[in-house]
Amino acid sequence: MPKFIFTALLVIQAGIVVTGGAVRLTGSGLGCPTWPECTDGSIKPIVNQTEGQLHAWIEFGNRLLAWVMLIIALAALIYIVKKLKNRSDFKYLRVLAILQILGFFGQVVLGGITVLTDLNPIAVSAHFVLTIPLIAGALSLRHRILERPVLFVKSLTRNLTKIVTSLAFLVLVLGVVVTGTGPHAGDADVKRFPFDERTVSWLHADAVIALICLTLTLYLVVKSSESAEVQKIFGGYIKILLLIELLQGTIGYIQYFTGLPELVVGAHLLGAVLVWMSAWRINLTGRGAKKEVN
Repeated sequence: MPKFIFTALLVIQAGIVVTGGAVRLTGSGLGCPTWPECTDGSIKPIVNQTEGQLHAWIEFGNRLLAWVMLIIALAALIYIVKKLKNRSDFKYLRVLAILQILGFFGQVVLGGITVLTDLNPIAVSAHFVLTIPLIAGALSLRHRILERPVLFVKSLTRNLTKIVTSLAFLVLVLGVVVTGTGPHAGDADVKRFPFDERTVSWLHADAVIALICLTLTLYLVVKSSESAEVQKIFGGYIKILLLIELLQGTIGYIQYFTGLPELVVGAHLLGAVLVWMSAWRINLTGRGAKKEVN
């Protein structure tokens, strides 16, 4: 039961990003043009709705998924309170679960602002950026409750891990800026960021290259200075992150040079989620030791 609840919470948080991307890529951002209703007088799409049934249901489906997330987050909190109250980290786990619930309400408010401002790129970007810490929180809950490995590493390894994780966050934020500048806005006539698309795209690409280089550096440091256990487990996680980054970078260049086809952009969005989940996992796994053993 705990594995299902906390895995489902993580999957749903990631799924909200992917379905949100589907809303944008299919031009369904205003498929439900009102908020909190889908259209005037109805919480769900109606027959012969002006925006079209497909656009309306794609947008409505994304809204419904957020409510599923709330139900699972409530189930997670109930499980923690009832089953884990004697654990030493009970308060920490409870706070993480409560933040997942508060995150839902934050997403609801931002979703409403996004619709009411006709997909203003600032609101759309904030909607996505809020999901980044929510995914991290869901992964942290799953990591703790399912007792995934926590390894004590040397200071250099820990500091590099922090840098890689921080840079992964920056890469995602820059990706949001690129998205808010580019053509896939969620509707044909909406405001975009006033940046040069080529410039922000290459800035984002440079950050990705830096992330790949630093991830490789972290792996080499682990292989040369850490224990066999750390090399096997933590080094394995770093290799997975590096592979995802390389695939994500490849997809990024493909979409750039092929004119941003919707399916490739969607794959790039999924890759962004996987990069962040993998980066946050190494952050959770490699922890700094109080004293280093030479």
